[in-house]
Amino acid sequence: MSDKALPRAAAREIERLDLARLGAMLRERRGSLSLRQAAADANVSFSTFSRVEGGSQPDLTSFMLLCAWLGVPPSDFFAPIAPREQSSIDAAISHLSSDPRLPPAAAGKIADMLRTMYDALAQNITGQPVVACHLRAASVLRPGVPERLNTMLSTMNSELERLVDSGRL
Repeated sequence: MSDKALPRAAAREIERLDLARLGAMLRERRGSLSLRQAAADANVSFSTFSRVEGGSQPDLTSFMLLCAWLGVPPSDFFAPIAPREQSSIDAAISHLSSDPRLPPAAAGKIADMLRTMYDALAQNITGQPVVACHLRAASVLRPGVPERLNTMLSTMNSELERLVDSGRL
């Protein structure tokens, strides 16, 4: 089975814990408190508080307790470092690969077949509109609204095409 058949984390952004920021916030919040007093207030051990303040990674429970003590959500300390795009074929293959009913060899065979079919049938969409919209309710909209929407969507489409052509999108 090829490496392309099982793109496990391709759909997710890879995130890392910003330990430097966590340590700095702990030092700032601690202020003139001793390490022992701050650790007791945060309900973590002195050694854990000291290590995390120095930049070490805490265990999950300590991390949650320290975030609560700081009064900030844990998500504030996660920073995306490598956004990854996933094609529709890779998403389909990923779903197949994670299906517990399919043995890995069967998932690989289906993935190979899907990729071959997709590569043969997928069309290059260069020159196709970047934005497409069908308004089923256009007939019941207030007078003038469909025309204004058309103008707005055409402007958006032109701007998107400009960004694509300039390589910025």
